[in-house]
Amino acid sequence: MKVWVDITESSHVLFYAPIIRRLEEQGHIVTLTARRFAQTELLLRRFGLIAVISGQERGKGFVARAFSLASRTAYLIASARQSGIDVAVGHDANDLAMAAYTLGIPQLSILADERANRAKHMHLRLVNEVAVPEAIPLERLLHLGVNPERVRRFPGHEEEYYLYDFEPEPDVLERIGASPRRVIGVVRPANAALPHYSEQAANLDRLLTDLSAKRDVTLIVIARSEEQRAHFHSLGLRNLLVADASIDGLSLIAAADFMVGAGGAMMREAAALGTPTYTLLQEQPGAVEARLLTEGRLQRATTADDVKIKKKDVRTATSAARDPQLFVDAIVSLARRPRRPRLV
Repeated sequence: MKVWVDITESSHVLFYAPIIRRLEEQGHIVTLTARRFAQTELLLRRFGLIAVISGQERGKGFVARAFSLASRTAYLIASARQSGIDVAVGHDANDLAMAAYTLGIPQLSILADERANRAKHMHLRLVNEVAVPEAIPLERLLHLGVNPERVRRFPGHEEEYYLYDFEPEPDVLERIGASPRRVIGVVRPANAALPHYSEQAANLDRLLTDLSAKRDVTLIVIARSEEQRAHFHSLGLRNLLVADASIDGLSLIAAADFMVGAGGAMMREAAALGTPTYTLLQEQPGAVEARLLTEGRLQRATTADDVKIKKKDVRTATSAARDPQLFVDAIVSLARRPRRPRLV
């Protein structure tokens, strides 16, 4: 069986790596494509994955996004037309969905967050199945145009599945120059492209200033870009380190005593690893984060006093890992369905 996996964001490399490994171990052939975005290529190399790189972000305007979507879709159609692919799987990607639909290839889309608008999720009307966390209410999926008969629900959230095989690097703190005897806090700033980023960045700077003044604390920032790295270096805060791109973020989170962030995959990773996790976001969270807040696995913080400065009790910090074979079975099952005629 030939499986096509398309990766459009760097965090998705972690999700698909164990799935690809299991597919290949079970005798299937995997074709991997990826979009040039953030640290995607670096993570692909770290996991030993070889992908055909096509497309990149060309700006935030409508014209730029439309051009990027059209050009990458055309490339994917051309490259996959004679490949004999049996099933395609991607992560909330319009370009893959349009290419696979055009070629009549059954496709599974993974939807992790329901908050974007219908235009962002227009591909959900094209795919054969949509895998979503059980926390996302059905009415929200219907609002996005999802056919309820095509919904495949899974327990927990996606970060719990790629942690199933995860083995943290034992010397990650030493590599960055942090002492494990101190209280280690990992910090993940918000995406600079999101609305209200300037306000969030200012709030984070104030929080870091107050936290760095506390005794026996080392803060490690996992920045999203070189611009963010330069900014946090420029703060000149005592006990603040800035990780470079070669440091494994997951291993840092596993070794940390707490994590502070402004949403995103790393927050959910920390919650799944059992590391006390604090979110700076005050607006309405997505369904997965809302459930984590209800369960107490995620807590809100507005000031340094909201963050408990103490060593993590490794005896009670339990991982919520789940077997990614669930997604392998879903992909294989979809591939065995009758194919729809291609459009070209």
